[in-house]
Amino acid sequence: MKSLRKSHEFKNVYNNGRSIADRYLVLYVWENKTQDSYLGISCSKKIGNSVVRHHFARLIREIVRLHEQMFNSGLNIVVVARSASKDADYHTLEDSFLKLMARAHLMQNSEQV
Repeated sequence: MKSLRKSHEFKNVYNNGRSIADRYLVLYVWENKTQDSYLGISCSKKIGNSVVRHHFARLIREIVRLHEQMFNSGLNIVVVARSASKDADYHTLEDSFLKLMARAHLMQNSEQV
């Protein structure tokens, strides 16, 4: 999965996409009408210092990497950290992310997690 890097790319997903949230994460999803999927990660300073924010981003990237084959293609996804995510471990974030993707009907098998 490729990365969203520019602020106008993030704004496009925020403005045109739909959002779904739980206690740990907010997902913004927009179908980009291509075969490529893009991932953006947003983590404010409310979560913690740069070490904590970077750790969160690495966890999300690893979750997406391991489960990428389960997702539909042609999506721009922005993952936003909520304050509860700073204390969450890998498995909690993984469970949260997969449930949000399933609730948004973005899984290929449309299995509910």
